[in-house]
Amino acid sequence: MSLVQEIGVALLQRLDAETAHELSIKALTAGWGPRQSGPDDPILRAELCGLDLPNPVGLAAGFDKHAEAHGAMLRAGFGFVECGTVTPLPQPGNPRPRVFRLTEDRAVINRYGFNSEGLEAFAAKLARRSAKGVVGANIGANKEAADRIGDYVAGLKRLWPLADYFTVNISSPNTPGLRSLQARAALDELLGRVAQTRRELGGGKPLFLKVAPDLGEAEIDDVVASVLDHGVEAIIVGNTTLSRPEGLRSPLKTQAGGLSGAPLFELSTGVLRRFHERTRSGPIRLIGAGGIGSGADAYAKIRAGAAAVQLYSLLALSGPGLIQQIKRDLAGRLRADGFKSVAEAVGAMTSGD
Repeated sequence: MSLVQEIGVALLQRLDAETAHELSIKALTAGWGPRQSGPDDPILRAELCGLDLPNPVGLAAGFDKHAEAHGAMLRAGFGFVECGTVTPLPQPGNPRPRVFRLTEDRAVINRYGFNSEGLEAFAAKLARRSAKGVVGANIGANKEAADRIGDYVAGLKRLWPLADYFTVNISSPNTPGLRSLQARAALDELLGRVAQTRRELGGGKPLFLKVAPDLGEAEIDDVVASVLDHGVEAIIVGNTTLSRPEGLRSPLKTQAGGLSGAPLFELSTGVLRRFHERTRSGPIRLIGAGGIGSGADAYAKIRAGAAAVQLYSLLALSGPGLIQQIKRDLAGRLRADGFKSVAEAVGAMTSGD
């Protein structure tokens, strides 16, 4: 990271978290973001559900909520970028302040509540994409929707020509009742309608499902069964957690909302490993998210079963230089352990790890 970028990060950290984020997006859209100077190390190339990725490190949904900075983040070096979450109708989300830095814990608590400009504004911005690379759309439901499943169908239909893949987000803890869609009957209805809509649109683009890291064993079984039944290609594990791990030091730890960042790493990686135990012999791919702040973290997710990873919170806390650090370290670790590709390392964790 350059000196100018370091100064910029330091200045942004003096502002409240949401204002700092908004200014970061404006800077990126103005062309002030970092640019990767050359191609990625070939060992990092990855394949994800038919998507060819220059590297397996993706930007999680939540950073580019309104599809404004996807080109800038691809140029910065991400292997793929997920925009959203977007809801069909504009909605303001929860009152501010709604984002809190737990600096001592390298963590963030947010209760945004799916603040969205709506599908039409999102689609207009996504339609202007010019940078090469994989861009996904994370779709959700309006808080007051009478038919929440219908909202997901509407999102898929409107954005179908504009995104390379779609993520059905049922994992936000900040929209009342949304996580109840993870229950088997509700999930079957949701994925059934979304899968049918995809068929009507001609297919050919992968569907992902984003789940919470707070699932129990029976709930994991239900999610895997439903995903298999309806042909969803990948599961993102996972979103923020409602739990508060022991040892958090920040006085802001009692704020309501979902916790992300470093304290989420162990929980989310453990749940990822349990998903991998159930899917290793089948067609479902896994994407690891939660607490990634280093190449070691990304590598641990891959060895636990992730074909690709996503990050956001620790990027916001550490600055734009983090993406290149992660990729350099990940490439080195793959070579040190004798792997020739990311794919060879997926699920390679042994009982001694």
